[in-house]
Amino acid sequence: MSTKDRPISPLSLGPRITCLPVVHGSGNCALAVRKWLLENRCDCLAVELPDSFRTSVLEAVEHLPTPSLVLQPCQPSYQSSWTPPSEGVGEEEDDAATEEAWSYVPIDPCQPVIMAMRVAIGEHWPVEFCDMETNGFQPLASVMPDPYALKTVPIEKFATAILPSVSRPFQEQTEQRLQFIAWRLRQLEKQHKHIVLICSILHWPWLREAYYEGSHEPPVHDSVLPPRSYSLTPNSLAFLFGELPFITGLYERARAQLEDDENLAIDGVKQLFLSARSSYLQDLGKRARRITPLLLTQCLKYTRNLTLFDHRMTPDLYTMTVAAQQILGDQYAIHLIETARDYPFHEDLGLPTATLGIDQLRLPDGDRVSVVSRLPGQPVSWRSLELRRRPEPEDRERWKTQWNPYSQCSWPPEDSLIESFRTRVVDRAKALLGADLARSEKFSTSIKDGIDIRETIRHWYDGDIYVKVMPPSIGTIDCCVMMFDTPADPRDYPWRTTWFAEHKEESTLAFFASDFAEELVGPGIALATYGGAMFLYPPVPIPDVWHDPRLDFATDLEDRLLAAACLHSRERQVALLSPKPPTASWRRIAKRFHKQLVHIPLSKFNEAMLQQLRMVHVLNGTEVRSYAEHFIRKA
Repeated sequence: MSTKDRPISPLSLGPRITCLPVVHGSGNCALAVRKWLLENRCDCLAVELPDSFRTSVLEAVEHLPTPSLVLQPCQPSYQSSWTPPSEGVGEEEDDAATEEAWSYVPIDPCQPVIMAMRVAIGEHWPVEFCDMETNGFQPLASVMPDPYALKTVPIEKFATAILPSVSRPFQEQTEQRLQFIAWRLRQLEKQHKHIVLICSILHWPWLREAYYEGSHEPPVHDSVLPPRSYSLTPNSLAFLFGELPFITGLYERARAQLEDDENLAIDGVKQLFLSARSSYLQDLGKRARRITPLLLTQCLKYTRNLTLFDHRMTPDLYTMTVAAQQILGDQYAIHLIETARDYPFHEDLGLPTATLGIDQLRLPDGDRVSVVSRLPGQPVSWRSLELRRRPEPEDRERWKTQWNPYSQCSWPPEDSLIESFRTRVVDRAKALLGADLARSEKFSTSIKDGIDIRETIRHWYDGDIYVKVMPPSIGTIDCCVMMFDTPADPRDYPWRTTWFAEHKEESTLAFFASDFAEELVGPGIALATYGGAMFLYPPVPIPDVWHDPRLDFATDLEDRLLAAACLHSRERQVALLSPKPPTASWRRIAKRFHKQLVHIPLSKFNEAMLQQLRMVHVLNGTEVRSYAEHFIRKA
């Protein structure tokens, strides 16, 4: 397309130059830049980076999708007038950390400038680095609208809509840089027919002003040191990338497999929740609560609502973690964070490895320096969220060696919960007993316990009304058996014991559960999962059911627990909560002890509540109860 045929655009600085304003660190903006460049071809790509970065940055771009960082040190004599609000990579302040802010270029696949360079390299366009050399770089950043709007709005309309809110830069260095870039563009237009400049949307109007004002002499460069390239540790990628590392990995996978990546900003969030669920289920196994599509839908809706409250279109990690914590629990929220930090493309580039944190970088030799990005995105606000972290393997091993095997007790809040649930199960069993004794009779003077609709319709032809008669229940139920996992594998439930009540509000409890010694969550605090449990209320002292010779005829865990319930129950009925109806062997055991099993299906109760009830924390002594709540977290 010739210069005369090119349509007039608000982004044009002249007949040969188009300025493409971008929001740094945005995957949506990077896709918009890629699409624009492929539709509006040029013969020269210009970027807002100094020429000293040319060799290192272009080499690093060719190594993508493996990320890296190109760092330019400050001259030792330079004293910066601007100090970033840094918090350090570690927990302690390093007095030796330099005060000068070193500048770096993040080689991030979701950076619009990096995306433009990848397109230019693929199309064999020359790339010009047009910025001024600055020893102490001073970034310019401001809160801008969510670039997700670029899905439906052209980049020209997006840029012009933001134009009234873009304030004039107050740094003298920024004004000098804009003047130099304008001078450099006037030099380039003498050599090329169509130049596309990728610049920050905050610089665009003032760069246009500097271009039309003109300047015969460009500002003088600072004396700078040559940049160095570094690889980064995996945990540093969350500070390097503008998007989440997981989302960035989806963009790169779609690029490698030639898949559609237009909607990954939203579809990637769904995939993040699903991947976190897989990791969560694999880590916790049977202790993990079941995360149904309905729960995930509620979590995504909550995430959307929180995002709209923040006046955004796409959620950040904090918003997603808050929604996951409040709907699916702490442990799922932890897996969500860990999954969001996962970036699958890693390759050894033979570069020294550095660690990037909040405005600081730890060099391979251990020194820490303050750093600023030459491609700054929108300002980031760091917010804290309290999550109960999982203990480290070293801590678990230390706690295991300190465990006293002769002192064990339960955690009272869990005792209250499961005793309350036992009461509900027994009440429902009593209701079933009463329903079996119910009868119907013709209405005479009282409706008794209510109209029996079924019998009334059945005798509709004679015009009589039938009512229900519910006789008072006879006897009580003092024993309740809960089978959570049947058939139970003995290898999964090696811990079998009988616990006695500490006070009159507790039951005598016999159960089989997983080995608590394999899951230590705090000093003197372990976690096990019930496979089955028997409750006797009011509490009575009984022999340990797992060593009682009278029950040796029962070979399975469930059979022995049910036989113990029938042996020690003083009433004729025994409440049985299980996933399936009583098997033939269970009915034979009940008949042997002249008992009647009242079955309540496990599906009648909320699955998430049952999963929480199955978790039992074992404390190594009553003194542990004083601090146990600080280590016990929700699933």
